[in-house]
Amino acid sequence: MNTIDTDYLVVGAGAAGMAFVDALIADGDAEVVMVDRQYRPGGHWNHAYPFVRLHQPSAIYGVNSRRLGTDSIDALGSDAGLYERATGAEICGYFQQVLNQTLLPSGQVRFFGMSDYLGDWKHDHVFRSRMTGTCTRVNVRKKVVDTTYLQATVPATHKPAFTVDGGVRFCPAGGIVDQVEPPGGYTVLGGGKTAMDVCYWLLAHGVDPERIRWVRPRDTWALSRRGFQPLDLMHLTIGEFAAALRALAEAESLDDLYRRLEAGGQLRRFDKTVVPTMFRGAILSDAEFDALVQIKRVVRKGHVKRITSDRILLAEGEVETGLDELHVDCTASGFRSNPAIPIFGPACITTQGLVGGFTTFSAALIGYVEAVRGDDREKNALLQPVSPLNNPIDWINAYMGFLRIADLQAGAGGHQDLAEWLDRARLNLTGGMSRHMDDPRIVNALDDIAQCRDAAVENGRRLLETMNVPV
Repeated sequence: MNTIDTDYLVVGAGAAGMAFVDALIADGDAEVVMVDRQYRPGGHWNHAYPFVRLHQPSAIYGVNSRRLGTDSIDALGSDAGLYERATGAEICGYFQQVLNQTLLPSGQVRFFGMSDYLGDWKHDHVFRSRMTGTCTRVNVRKKVVDTTYLQATVPATHKPAFTVDGGVRFCPAGGIVDQVEPPGGYTVLGGGKTAMDVCYWLLAHGVDPERIRWVRPRDTWALSRRGFQPLDLMHLTIGEFAAALRALAEAESLDDLYRRLEAGGQLRRFDKTVVPTMFRGAILSDAEFDALVQIKRVVRKGHVKRITSDRILLAEGEVETGLDELHVDCTASGFRSNPAIPIFGPACITTQGLVGGFTTFSAALIGYVEAVRGDDREKNALLQPVSPLNNPIDWINAYMGFLRIADLQAGAGGHQDLAEWLDRARLNLTGGMSRHMDDPRIVNALDDIAQCRDAAVENGRRLLETMNVPV
């Protein structure tokens, strides 16, 4: 068996792994071995449906050392007036460039694609080539890094949890671009962001809303993209955060919190007569939301169990269908719903979200802290993960995470290096805020945040405790 030595063994070269390694080597001389089961970096983006785009602006995605896109504001389309969002193809090419032009030329990084990690995440580290079957042992001087703990499940590689009878027209999300003959109608299965993307794509390509049936086991809250804008539109982000924090500070109950957030535009739902029971952090522009609410044929009978030639059998009933109907599977769950655990263990670093939904920012900050701090207890105290978003109550934990990052950027605890890193980090939603302190909109919003911060934290903890959610 071959043996190699390294400081860090990073398992997974998806978005989190790439951002972590980029930040780690930028502030140190660590040697890194990256192992991934795919032939190139990019993780789930390599299997994304053709029309997928980032939830968030390109300006705050990827790795710190290389810009994604041109940091431009869209003039046309569903995001007119907001920062551009990359396509899946652009992201795949970007990560390949990061590997070939930044990580490998550094001399600190080695990449082993088409390989499976077979170790125990502690002290026994082995990976096996999918091409040759050769096993390689890795002597890790410092730590193994698990970037797969919250690994995403994508439509193209997802196996449905229901049966589909022969003859039924059925495809994953990306399959709709391959249709040659128009079906009698479209049945979109799933209530998450993939289903939203599919429904919007159909509408944008001229499909009448009446020809779309949307099977939603759970209704969801969605976020407004207006509240997640960096750089020259940062005043929108700070203003929306201040309004959300004020709502959290003043809410008398969870229902009251959601009412306040909806009234302020921070949360949205497609049907005001239905109380959402899901929150996965989906982000929509005004144009996308306005289009999606046109779809009125909504089925709420639980999860799909089976699709036959003339029926869709669900957990709470059934509906008619036909052989000329195209059923589009959007039921992949996205990120794993594993519980939050300490990031820095004695032998293993487990990358997780520090704020809701910003994977590469969180991974980069974890990489930086690993490079410049030595004590695991201090590192875990600085960087506390939030649980993956699933239920409406998770909005509170996500925004508590945003608040912890804001405190660090403001210099809380005397960690000046962290404050400076956050201010210059391109992946940070509020990176570069120090250059905008002459904007009265930002100054006023920061004043409002300061006034309601403590009350928001206290009330947020109280509301979490009412639902027996760990604080």
